[in-house]
Amino acid sequence: MTGGAATVTAFLEATVRTATPLLFAGLGETVVEQAGVINVGLEGVVIAGAFGGLVGATTAGLGTGFVVAAVSGAAMAAVFGLFAAILRADQVISGTAVTLLGLGLTGALYRWGFGPSGAALSIPTMHAMPIPVLSRVPLLGPALFDQPPIAYLAYGLVPLLWWWTYRTYGGLALRAVGENPDAARAAGIAVRRVQFGAVLVGGVLGGVSGGTLVLAQVGTFAEGMSAGRGFIAIAIVALGRWNPVGAAAGAVIFGAASALQFLFQAMGWRAPYQLFLAVPYVLTLVALAVASAAGRGGAPAALGRSAIGD
Repeated sequence: MTGGAATVTAFLEATVRTATPLLFAGLGETVVEQAGVINVGLEGVVIAGAFGGLVGATTAGLGTGFVVAAVSGAAMAAVFGLFAAILRADQVISGTAVTLLGLGLTGALYRWGFGPSGAALSIPTMHAMPIPVLSRVPLLGPALFDQPPIAYLAYGLVPLLWWWTYRTYGGLALRAVGENPDAARAAGIAVRRVQFGAVLVGGVLGGVSGGTLVLAQVGTFAEGMSAGRGFIAIAIVALGRWNPVGAAAGAVIFGAASALQFLFQAMGWRAPYQLFLAVPYVLTLVALAVASAAGRGGAPAALGRSAIGD
């Protein structure tokens, strides 16, 4: 493999690796927003999943780590769901509170459970599992098919979630609630239950997103390591027009933006690394501006509006 091809392959591998946690969080938030709810607390869900993954893995291994990450994310999302979907509190205020709760609680528990030396803590990570033949395809093969198994799960979730959303009664009920809660209620759909269930699904996938960071990538936990991924995932949903396939494309775009720092460094560009770190967040603002300029096409009509009780 030539130097240029190796650089491109490394860039694509970094893109997929960075996009995987965003994809889990983005798919979960897609489900939530299709039910008419915006979980601004997704950042708190992701960091809860990251800490849960750490606790589970140090206790009983990687498999348990991912399970605890999913449960932790669901528990944090349930707090948001209780206020936003059941009690009909303001979604933005509830989500902001959940984000602050997640960041503060995980930081406090981390210091309490692992002490001041916890920053040096490291755990085994999930190794890459190359898929025979496919992983040998030039350029794209190593990037797509020489990844940890959790990445393949993310790939599979995209068509599965699309099929469920647009080809099943459950998906139809979910979208009906997001479009017109009153009409859905008249049709016999339990609006609050559907919205709370959607928030829990988003919490599970957001928790897995945080678990992926810890258990398949960095191999450690740090306070605030979610680093805005929850907010980026919300932007991904808008950029993807509230469609699972669009969310996957958005995750790849943001993954590529994050991976640019590795590409520029490989090319010998001398610039402050903070400039490269800022690229995904600048792109978030651009994506939101573009989505706003393009209108709410594709967005559920009742998105963000609290419905009157069932």
